[in-house]
Amino acid sequence: MIHTSTKFLQALTVFVGVSVFAFMLYFPLTEGRAQDLDLFQIYLDPFILYGYTSSLVFYYALYQAFLFFGLVNKNEVFSLKSINVVKRFKQTALLMSVLIALAGLFIKLFHHQDDDPAGFLAISLVAIFITIVISALAAVLEKIIQQGIDLKH
Repeated sequence: MIHTSTKFLQALTVFVGVSVFAFMLYFPLTEGRAQDLDLFQIYLDPFILYGYTSSLVFYYALYQAFLFFGLVNKNEVFSLKSINVVKRFKQTALLMSVLIALAGLFIKLFHHQDDDPAGFLAISLVAIFITIVISALAAVLEKIIQQGIDLKH
C-alpha cells in the first residue's frame, strides 16, 4: 500500500510541476499590459523574467519532495540521506518566501501609477505565509527523522 501512495505522491509532484509550468507560459499572455506587446516583448518583461528565474527554486523544492517520496518508497526515511533532502527542502521553502517578498517589494516600488498593487501584495503575503509554514513543517519532519535515527542506533 505504501508503494502505491508514494508513487501517487511522486506523480502528483510531477503533475504540479507541469501545471505550474503551463500556467507560467500562459499567464503573461493574459496580463493587461500584454495586449500592446508582441510575443517576444511579453516574455522580456523584467518581472516575468524574475518570476521565471525564481521558479527554479520552486522546481528544486519539487525535486526534493520527489526524492523524499522515493526514499519513503524504499523504506529509507530514517537515514542521513532523508535528513539532507528534508533540510534542503526546508531551506528552499525559506528562500522562496524571500523571493516572493522581493517580488512584492518590486511591485510596490515600481508599479504603474494607474495600477493597484493591493491584490498582488495580498497574494504575496499569503504565499509568504504558506512557504514559511511549509518550511516549519519540514523542520519538524527533520527533527522527527533525526530522533528516529537516534533511536535506531
